[in-house]
Amino acid sequence: MDNKKLAELLFPTIDKTPEDYEKIFPERGLPEGAMVTRLGPSPTGFMHLGNLYGAFVDERLAHQSGGTFFLRIEDTDDKRYVEGAVELIINSLDFFGIRFDEGASVTGDIGDYGPYTQSERAAIYQCFAKKLVSEGKAYPCFLTEEEIGQIREKQEAAKEMPGIYGEYAACRNWTYEQVEEAVKAGVPYVIRLKSDGVCTQNAGEEGETEGRRIRVYDAIRGILDMPENFMDTVILKRTGIPTYHFAHVVDDHLMRTTHVVRGAEWLPSLPIHVELFEKLGWELPVFCHTAQLMKIDEETGMKRKLSKRKDPELSLTYYRDQGYHPAAVREYLLTILNSNYEEWRLANPDLPVDEFKFTTEKMSNSGALFDLDKLNDVSKDALLRVPAAELYDFLKKWAAEFAPEYSFMFDDKDYMLKILDLGRNDQKPRKDFVYARQIVQFISYFFDETFKIEDEIPAEVPAEDVGKILAAYLDTYDHSDDNSQWFDKIRTIATDLGYAAKPKDFKKHPEDYKGHVGHVSTVIRIALMGRAQSPDVWTIQQIMGEEMTRRRISGYMN
Repeated sequence: MDNKKLAELLFPTIDKTPEDYEKIFPERGLPEGAMVTRLGPSPTGFMHLGNLYGAFVDERLAHQSGGTFFLRIEDTDDKRYVEGAVELIINSLDFFGIRFDEGASVTGDIGDYGPYTQSERAAIYQCFAKKLVSEGKAYPCFLTEEEIGQIREKQEAAKEMPGIYGEYAACRNWTYEQVEEAVKAGVPYVIRLKSDGVCTQNAGEEGETEGRRIRVYDAIRGILDMPENFMDTVILKRTGIPTYHFAHVVDDHLMRTTHVVRGAEWLPSLPIHVELFEKLGWELPVFCHTAQLMKIDEETGMKRKLSKRKDPELSLTYYRDQGYHPAAVREYLLTILNSNYEEWRLANPDLPVDEFKFTTEKMSNSGALFDLDKLNDVSKDALLRVPAAELYDFLKKWAAEFAPEYSFMFDDKDYMLKILDLGRNDQKPRKDFVYARQIVQFISYFFDETFKIEDEIPAEVPAEDVGKILAAYLDTYDHSDDNSQWFDKIRTIATDLGYAAKPKDFKKHPEDYKGHVGHVSTVIRIALMGRAQSPDVWTIQQIMGEEMTRRRISGYMN
């Protein structure tokens, strides 16, 4: 077989050479040790937590080392393409503070190593497929889907490994004339890798031999020892579009990726990728196979993979819709990405998160446990470090996109800043805020448009006392009173109506009182906020102002 002649037959329009592309995409001029990482999502319309999980690893490795982090859109699977998905990917990642140095963007490519969308790189892939064919390392395969199905049935009946390899690779040894005749007749074909591997799984006990194994360094898992690839994997589909296996190998080389971060589900494909890198004569990048995201199943109490069908929290849309602050999500993901992060945060409560030295050595190589409750707890702490003005901007932008019914809350910025700072700077700061949707609902009582009575008057307060308490409160109310003067008046109202001045007095002698001063103040709290629990009432009144305070109390009485 004249392989160079075959390559010209299959790729007559490909005039650039591999050497041309090596010059177009030269080695990057980066400092020694700088890492080049990439995120390569598929535009399927579903951005999941695993994408974000990997993106944080990519971003930290690149930016901590003075390297480059880029976005590549891997859209070779045209059957799964969803219109508008690219914008969703970019906007979702931007929402969580993932910043790329180069790559695809909503306004076009940024950087010198594009196109950064795989469907726009067909000629590049075909050039390197042509190289492999010309060297006898790949070949055209004319097997139909029906023929492949028959091969699989035969393999299953014989309990052999399914796939196209060895004796089942029917087109592997076709002559040039056979190929030429089929091509001229318009018979569809794919390009397959001509693997050097040998399948030993089918040999049986007597003839079983140890096949060649590969050893690959993984920055998270250490040395991986695996059987070599023996499948004649498809590298170019009938459309001339590459498979993921081939596209990512070519792209990662030409884009000069140094570290490939991806999920553990790609581990079985690693031998294919290693063989492709070897056949193309390229150095392997450092692979970093992250642990799968797991959760505790509520029904079984056992760990399981996060599921698109069962777990809404797998989708990034869930976190955007709820309005989790990027700082909180980043903080939480670092707790499951690096085992020493929480210890570092305790020792450095006020340092920016980027001061933490992220390493792949501290990453788990088993299932990473995702816990939504823990994310909420981390968020409470993380939001305390976000200044009120920054939180205001975040909430306003979130409301405009996801909850326009709350946009009115941001009309008076000074008023909102006072609300957002309530109790956050105390000696023991309040941790009331979790995510945007919860925050706007939590502070809704500050606004007449969203104010509602949610709780009932304490059982210790008879119905006839409610009006008396509120009337006395209005009669004695002076907006200029300090906190101590204000509470002294409530205590007087309580004792005048037969309530204990202190909760402990009521606890010791419940027969002597209707209730205690706390029950009386709860009546006032419910009239003002509609809730039995809230931050300090005096401070809330100072924010609301005298007019709203009096109107709320009067409104409840009526």
